[in-house]
Amino acid sequence: MKERLEELKEIAVSALSKVLDPQELNDLRVKYLGKKGELTEVLRGMGSLSAEERPVIGQVANEVRGAIEGLITNLQEKFRAEETAQRLAAETIDVTLPGRPMNAGALHPLHKVIQDIEDIFIGMGYEIAEGPEVENDFYNFEALNLPKNHPARDMQDSFYVTDEILMRTQTSPVQIRTMQAKKGQGPIKIICPGKVFRRDDDDATHSFQFYQMEGLVVDKNIRMSDLKGTLLQFVQQMYGKDTQIRLRPSFFPFTEPSAEVDVTCVTCGGDGCRICKHTGWLEILGSGMVHPEVLRMGGYDPEEYSGFAFGLGIDRIAMLRYGIDDIRHLYTNDLRFLKQFSRI
Repeated sequence: MKERLEELKEIAVSALSKVLDPQELNDLRVKYLGKKGELTEVLRGMGSLSAEERPVIGQVANEVRGAIEGLITNLQEKFRAEETAQRLAAETIDVTLPGRPMNAGALHPLHKVIQDIEDIFIGMGYEIAEGPEVENDFYNFEALNLPKNHPARDMQDSFYVTDEILMRTQTSPVQIRTMQAKKGQGPIKIICPGKVFRRDDDDATHSFQFYQMEGLVVDKNIRMSDLKGTLLQFVQQMYGKDTQIRLRPSFFPFTEPSAEVDVTCVTCGGDGCRICKHTGWLEILGSGMVHPEVLRMGGYDPEEYSGFAFGLGIDRIAMLRYGIDDIRHLYTNDLRFLKQFSRI
């Protein structure tokens, strides 16, 4: 039996040395070491051996099994290594190729201007207030001293959902809502940015939708000089310390007295140019002292409290800042236009 084991070992080693692929290796493993393999068949004859021969033959059988298993293990590792190398070669990535650039987004010029204006007023102690874009007639008109059939409503014709519900024409309703929330007590110092809507023909300077930002201050002993000082500080931070303002008498139903506010032209510095029509001034906002009736509608006693309000068009500010000649560019989502502002 010992001779049969030695002969089996030599045959198996010889066969394994000629193996070319993993499948052939597995077939030989089953042939020699499987449950019905040749080594198993030889070992079944150990039952006929004497007690003295069994340990000797058992040791030889273990040596034969160990030699065959060791050779098979080495070949399996060799084939795995070759397979891994082939896979890596087939899946090689050329890391020297340039990566695909990611298209990073950027703030829209309107939102950049809004953020800059908010930062200025927050620095002056203002809070940001917001309200619904779909508003009711009371907050959009009546509470702002614009009763039904008031002729000033014609300037703010809007899109009506019902007779009492409409798309807001201004952010002023936020002021009324804020005053009512305060229940006539304590000071108010807010700005109200947001989108507004008016029935208007689209052209280079008009749009049915645009952004507006209004400000409101209510407290005891608020004066017109407080309004002028606030606006002067704002425009100097927005356009430069040398910027000046002038107030021209005007009319707004919700303020009395009212004033249009001009700034020295940002293009020519006040010398006169095409942009300012050679006047040296640009109109940027409207303002005034809050009308006593508006204070009453908001729940404040006009005998005890006073305030000022102002409103400006974000679109006009953006157009002046970035030299945009057509307001429609701000709403058409043309990437060729927007990419110009990717680094602002």
